[in-house]
Amino acid sequence: MVKVDIAFDAYHDYDAMTAHLEALAAAYPELATLTSLGKTFRGRDIWLIEITNPETGPGAQKPGYYIDAQIHAEEHATSAVALYAAWHLLTRYGSDAEVTRLVDAQVFYILPRLNPDGAEYALKAPYHPWCGNGRFLPGEDRLTGLIPQDIDGDGFITSMRVPDPKGEWKKSASDPRLMVQRAPGEEGGEYFRVYPEGLIRDYDGVHVAIERPFDGNLNRNFPVNWSPREYGAGEFALSEPESRAMARFIADHPNICGLTAYHTHGGIILRPSMTQPDAAMSAPDLALYQDLGAVGEELTGYKTISVYEDFTPDKTKPRYGSLKDWTYEELGIVSFSTELWDIETEAGVEKVAYYNLRPRTPEIQEKVFHFALEHVGDMAYREWTPFDHPQLGPVEVGGMVYIWTYRNPPPAMLPEICRNNTLFNLRHAGAAPSIKVDELTAEPLGAGLYKVRAVVANHGYLPTNLTDVAIRNGVAKPVSVRLEGRGASLVMNPARVELGHLAGRNQRQYTWSPWGQSWSPVAKPVEWLVRADCDDAAVEIIAVSEKGGTAVQTLKLVKSCE
Repeated sequence: MVKVDIAFDAYHDYDAMTAHLEALAAAYPELATLTSLGKTFRGRDIWLIEITNPETGPGAQKPGYYIDAQIHAEEHATSAVALYAAWHLLTRYGSDAEVTRLVDAQVFYILPRLNPDGAEYALKAPYHPWCGNGRFLPGEDRLTGLIPQDIDGDGFITSMRVPDPKGEWKKSASDPRLMVQRAPGEEGGEYFRVYPEGLIRDYDGVHVAIERPFDGNLNRNFPVNWSPREYGAGEFALSEPESRAMARFIADHPNICGLTAYHTHGGIILRPSMTQPDAAMSAPDLALYQDLGAVGEELTGYKTISVYEDFTPDKTKPRYGSLKDWTYEELGIVSFSTELWDIETEAGVEKVAYYNLRPRTPEIQEKVFHFALEHVGDMAYREWTPFDHPQLGPVEVGGMVYIWTYRNPPPAMLPEICRNNTLFNLRHAGAAPSIKVDELTAEPLGAGLYKVRAVVANHGYLPTNLTDVAIRNGVAKPVSVRLEGRGASLVMNPARVELGHLAGRNQRQYTWSPWGQSWSPVAKPVEWLVRADCDDAAVEIIAVSEKGGTAVQTLKLVKSCE
């Protein structure tokens, strides 16, 4: 076995990431399979690495856990976490009891970079601050107005501060490198307008128009509540090859029980719902998300919050077309989105809100600024430099480098982020339902007849239907069990029996009470009447759960028939 060394305190471009994935698959061929889900607009492969122990059964017959990353171009830290998860599972198999148990019993589907076209442009100078895919390149994704670009040639896209008596910004009194908001009613100072660095198409000499880019925001391109009103939603649901390949894969793998989609930034774990308040959610599902989310909080330090309740500033405009909404609201998969990294928290700022576009006060801004200078250095900030702008006249270009401060952590901080979030992935995966044949007996009745009895049980935390929504939507498949004879024939009862759904441990979080939730069975018995027809007759019991896996047990009926 070849040791695979990967630097997790660095950001990797497409070629490096591909090489790391190929090296992992080559070093662990007995556990890992690397495949391409399809091609991007620019011809890059969308890589997926599947990890399981095939000696314990094919992956399709095991509970599946799915991880994806970098659906948005500038969210580079996400790829690092997904790549780390694959490395962690493969390199620790056989030495780590939890990893070994999970890789034996389950299958992991890891997609480290859904949007390699966009990521490649955002990862290299001038570090385009955008989330788009490869349908349009930066600068092609707007028809008119300000087009972000590196106009001073320093290798970064930052900001322009433009002197304007009507401006809403001013230099901080404590540090003129920082721009702070002008107070209501404040007059008599030096004021500025602040814009992204770039040139202006069709400038009318007055208003600097900034269009929303129409390149793909892939996380608004999924087929639930899709709306063209959303930024970057695409021409129609699944119009983009990247989101279409991802959706096809998820639909083709109904064994997926849990899902985490990685994003930046915010240092939070997002749970459903995207479009409705908690009061409108299924009560059992809300409790399930809160309980699993508490595990995530303990392991990552990130608080688990509702997208609608805590991450939607205008409740009249909920977000539409997201992956998590599709996989939970329609498919019933227990799905989280983790927003990695929060520079304010790391800088020692108390977190009082979850959807912050910029620091709230000059004091907080200064605290974040000095943290960024200390930990990121030149990549964090560019000195304000005079520039003769062809449309705006004398301006200054500079300021914070958004992509390497707010959006992504300093490389030295990546390993801990990768490790903590992977540990939550493992615990989430470990909550999957797990079908086993607990008991298999054959009672001889004479004349070669046997009463065969099997008890099928769910040993997992989650029920075999995963969520209440899955039952409501009719997508939850019942557990089934069938008997197959070898030298034996079925005399009575159907060979295949549906058992319905089997509860998990999450339903029994307190001792029984007549005022509490009724308990559903976690196990059910099945009986058949079977005749042994030949020497060494046997029966095989196959219990199948779409989400809980397949369990098989064999029992000999006689050693020899006379």
